Amino acid sequence: MTDFMCVAIMKMLILVALMLVCVYSKEDRKFWLDEGHKALQNAIKLRPNVGVAKNVIMFLGDGMSVATITAARILKGQMEGGTGEEYRLQMEKMPYIGLAKTYNTDQQTPDSAGTGTAYWSGVKTRHGVLGVDQSVEQGDCTNLKEASLETLADWSLKEKKSVGIVSTARVTHASPGAGYAKIPHRDWENDVEMDGVEGCEGVKDIARQLVENYHDIQVVMGGGRGNFLNRDADGNRKDGRNLITMWEDKQKSKGVKYQYVKNNDELKRVAPDNDYLLGLFNMDHMEYDADRNDTGPESEPSIADMFEKAHQVLSKNDKGYFLFVEGGRIDHAHHKNLAHQALLDTIAFDKAITRAIELTDEKDTMILVTADHSHVFTMSGYPSRGHDILGKMMYNGDVRKSKMPKDKMPMSILMYANGPGPQRTNLTNVNTTGKDFKFPNGVPLKSETHGGEDVAVFARGPMSHLVGGVHEQNVLALIMAYASCVGPDKSLCVDDSMAKFCTYSGSNSGIGDPNAASKNSFSLLNIVAIFGLAFYSLLWKRLGDV
Repeated sequence: MTDFMCVAIMKMLILVALMLVCVYSKEDRKFWLDEGHKALQNAIKLRPNVGVAKNVIMFLGDGMSVATITAARILKGQMEGGTGEEYRLQMEKMPYIGLAKTYNTDQQTPDSAGTGTAYWSGVKTRHGVLGVDQSVEQGDCTNLKEASLETLADWSLKEKKSVGIVSTARVTHASPGAGYAKIPHRDWENDVEMDGVEGCEGVKDIARQLVENYHDIQVVMGGGRGNFLNRDADGNRKDGRNLITMWEDKQKSKGVKYQYVKNNDELKRVAPDNDYLLGLFNMDHMEYDADRNDTGPESEPSIADMFEKAHQVLSKNDKGYFLFVEGGRIDHAHHKNLAHQALLDTIAFDKAITRAIELTDEKDTMILVTADHSHVFTMSGYPSRGHDILGKMMYNGDVRKSKMPKDKMPMSILMYANGPGPQRTNLTNVNTTGKDFKFPNGVPLKSETHGGEDVAVFARGPMSHLVGGVHEQNVLALIMAYASCVGPDKSLCVDDSMAKFCTYSGSNSGIGDPNAASKNSFSLLNIVAIFGLAFYSLLWKRLGDV
């Protein structure tokens, strides 16, 4: 090791030590008691918003396990100069939280197609199928029509609301595809993928279903341009169809303002009065957030910028909207054991949530944040407070023997149970902090697997308190539908005359007027009392007549 490196390391250690001294000197017993009392008071003051959600925004972090949220929180805090553990992501500031059970009807550990169908339609189903119930076997089109399910997109469009889909994955991929496709195999994103399939004549591939059956979805943005173009245009199709042109023709026939864009520069120029927007920014999935270009012909917007443009288009509808926003590349990074990329995409995803909170009103907009499933990703090793979350435990003489690995080699804090990364190896001279470093795993696989544990659900806005507890994942669709008075349970919603007695005066922190509940209860009791007195008077009069 050179003298320069030794000096650099010593400087870094001194800075970390100073930072920890500052942290620990502040975090005395008074600090923790004060912070605890603040949290307690906030919880005591919290009152549910039982109004109607004009808008519903669902943020789906694909593969965003609880461990992913925790590690992303620490990384973001460290990026901002703190120790990291005390930091809070925007999603973590939401007032209501629950858990969702993610299993498919035929798998203990789920895939994104079965989970997508659950949170879009309210019905759990098999792995690998989209928009159909469990009576459909994967790849079998026999009873496709009878098994097809309506989704939040269908329910919202029926109520004349606007609908939007945003994803950093292909827009024909499992999570967004579950909102509109009715198909027995998630991989049938274009016609070539259906080659040689028997018994499915007349069944459209996923991209065709989006353009031909769901062209009333006003905003679609993400990757997957290749599934919309023929091979002679460098696409994946061989049926001669240009689905982008077909989409434009359908919008033209409606007499609406529409625009198709293929890079970030073009997206920035989309007019505010645009009615329909199709943005396909990559032939395949969009780039990881850390790898994308902001400008130029191959530029891609951030997920926050896509959200903002979608909100701009959809919010013109006085009846409101439903918007699905997926951070799809979190999942893909985990599958490759690229923990750093997964965490950076989680941070970018959280920025989109921040943007949504800034641009919407908690009184009339429900924001729900969750994941479709987890990953076999973890953090361990007893690192000290403020330790680089992307780093490793070196196990020098300061570590107790009970905590030292038997092979006495360094151990990365982040690791996976399985995947394509390295197994146990000597990381002494390895830089584990690079964004493309593949973190170690226990069992070698071509692709790391999903995890089967529950995922977190965060929410704010009307009816967001309903996410509390441990729910089957399909219940989330019904909660969002109920909140916005669409779908099978819309008759249960309060009507406009009742809603005025269920108003909410809250803030972005989710902490409302502590007297709100008593005020609302008082108003409702007055109504009951008035009707009761009227009935009693009428009855008394009738008895007097007798």
